[in-house]
Amino acid sequence: MANRNPVCDKIFTSEGLLCSTEEETLAAGRALAEIVGPGVSLALDGPLGAGKTCFVKGLAEAMGENPAAVSSPTFPIVHEYLEGALVHLDFYRVESEAELDELGIDDSLSSPGVRVIEWAAKFPHALPATAWHLVFTIEGDARRIRGGRP
Repeated sequence: MANRNPVCDKIFTSEGLLCSTEEETLAAGRALAEIVGPGVSLALDGPLGAGKTCFVKGLAEAMGENPAAVSSPTFPIVHEYLEGALVHLDFYRVESEAELDELGIDDSLSSPGVRVIEWAAKFPHALPATAWHLVFTIEGDARRIRGGRP
């Protein structure tokens, strides 16, 4: 099939995609940008340093954002890029679902743009039911990305 994306095909297998360099992680994000569209939620999980934000930089770059402008929203919790076409959230510092409500996260999670949520497993009930789940693991100096569509 002409519209197949080999990088994404690899991510969505049980083996996943092994990224040996930061550039390969960025490229994986760029590749996924080719198949996601408005209203898609990406739920990212994995330990600190596993490449989640690097992946988002690649995604943002492919959507037209300067990747240098993309940073982890750990402290502000939400960053919007490209006039809301990309919404980047981070649940790392959020302590409870009640805090999500207080912060108005529902608005961000229902944005018409592409929504990316780091540390998504902390509050699985808050995620859109159709979220695509990506799990990042550290394997030596490399990072592995595995995913699944709803």
